[in-house]
Amino acid sequence: MFRRAAAFLVLAWLFGFLWFAIALPGPLGDRETDAVIVLTGSKGRIEHALEVLEQGKAERLLVSGVDPEVKPGEFAAQFGVSQRMLECCVTLGYQAYDTRSNAIEAAAWVTEKKAKSVRLVTADWHMRRAVLELSHALPNDVKLERDAVPSRPSFGALFLEYHKLLARFALNLWDRYA
Repeated sequence: MFRRAAAFLVLAWLFGFLWFAIALPGPLGDRETDAVIVLTGSKGRIEHALEVLEQGKAERLLVSGVDPEVKPGEFAAQFGVSQRMLECCVTLGYQAYDTRSNAIEAAAWVTEKKAKSVRLVTADWHMRRAVLELSHALPNDVKLERDAVPSRPSFGALFLEYHKLLARFALNLWDRYA
């Protein structure tokens, strides 16, 4: 009996990991939202979020997890953002240092801005856990759209992120039923 249960768990873990690694989320497309939230990290995330904003697919942008040493002018220069765009539409979030604190920072910003639909921009391999964290923190009436930036994650990055996702899922279950 123990062997069968152990074999089942190993197979469930293996097939879960294969699904996680092969079926990575993709870009959202042309759908419009009230706001965009981008989580800092791998290359292409901020550039994609700014492109969404410039194309008018959203009215405002939160860049969550900005290094406290980065000044708005430096950010604008690095990413080619006009002063007008920076002042009207871009918020640099300096409070977050991990995915969970990204969700807390983003939820506070969404509530303040009264956004009802949000496009989340992050790397494809990071999207599932980011959505889990953010959907846990956001008000229930906010629609969350996934806009994954395609990447080429290493096996190690996928392996680690899969286990982080499992751990967060387990913690959510524990919080719900404990």
